[in-house]
Amino acid sequence: MANKNWHQKHTESMKFGDRIADAVANGMGSWTFIIWQTVIVVMWMILNVVGIVQHWDVYPFILLNLIFSTQAAYSAPIIMMAQNRQNQRDREQALHDYETNIEAKKEIEALQAQLSAIEIEKLDKIIALLSKADL
Repeated sequence: MANKNWHQKHTESMKFGDRIADAVANGMGSWTFIIWQTVIVVMWMILNVVGIVQHWDVYPFILLNLIFSTQAAYSAPIIMMAQNRQNQRDREQALHDYETNIEAKKEIEALQAQLSAIEIEKLDKIIALLSKADL
């Protein structure tokens, strides 16, 4: 495929890290992630409060807070990288749309010029016919 659109070109130009960051941001921004994280946190708390096996992270769940802090420390920059790439995609799409609009404007102007020329030609013929009729 010789002619690629802007989206295909952008996707092909993405580096491995960019693809991973987008996948992580998509995963963390999903209901599946939120539901699974909620289930894990609830189970963590229940197992530590009830203590069926043993209390490895007693209330106030300091280890759980540390895990959340680490998750936030890594996820925030990854999500920001994905947002920056989305901004770049939006800029590329806007530029592509602008270029398409410019081309369409030029084509419309050319058609208007052709229609004006045809109309002038018809008017000239009508005037010529009227001039012959008056003679």
